[in-house]
Amino acid sequence: MKPNKIIDISMKLNETTPEWPGDLPFYYELSVTMEQSGSVNIGKLQTSTHIGTHIDAPFHYNSLGLKTHELPLDVYLTTAQVMDVNGLEKISLADLKPLEKDVEAVLLKTASWQNRSQFPAQWPVFDESIAEWMADNGVKLLGVDVPSVDPESSKKLPMHQAMNQHQRFILEGIVLDNVSEGVYQLVALPLKIEGGEGSPVRAVLYT
Repeated sequence: MKPNKIIDISMKLNETTPEWPGDLPFYYELSVTMEQSGSVNIGKLQTSTHIGTHIDAPFHYNSLGLKTHELPLDVYLTTAQVMDVNGLEKISLADLKPLEKDVEAVLLKTASWQNRSQFPAQWPVFDESIAEWMADNGVKLLGVDVPSVDPESSKKLPMHQAMNQHQRFILEGIVLDNVSEGVYQLVALPLKIEGGEGSPVRAVLYT
């Protein structure tokens, strides 16, 4: 069935896309032009797997966790609910909206990353109790409109570890600026990177 409306919630990937501090920046160029090959343009790219809109495989924060090629695809092809949590420094269970029927992904709209050409200095903290709440309510995926579910300076990664403990999955760097609260269908499939710990995705919502 053809969707009524498709909303792209992905960041663009180009030379202005900010990488995690110290990580590999995005780079793309044409390595072979049509003039050189006589028939086609061919590009090459180099980047971190955690740039822009991306998923974290559990192997990213647990050496025994699932790798990118092992991820269950239904997690990233599902019914999602967008919840507006704008203006909060810490987001806890009390800030979440009532869960709608059949929702298996929750996307949190913090609106705290306004300039997508710069890595943000800070963003809201996500309370680890959200992971347990997700497990109790059959929510498999948490999406956030910031670079990570943990602060940039964190080494213990409490939210990542809580998600791992409850076997929940993570989508980061989504763009919800012009998306209203409500229930949508979500597609955010990772690349089939064997042995990988994450992957950029083209994330879309549709109704």
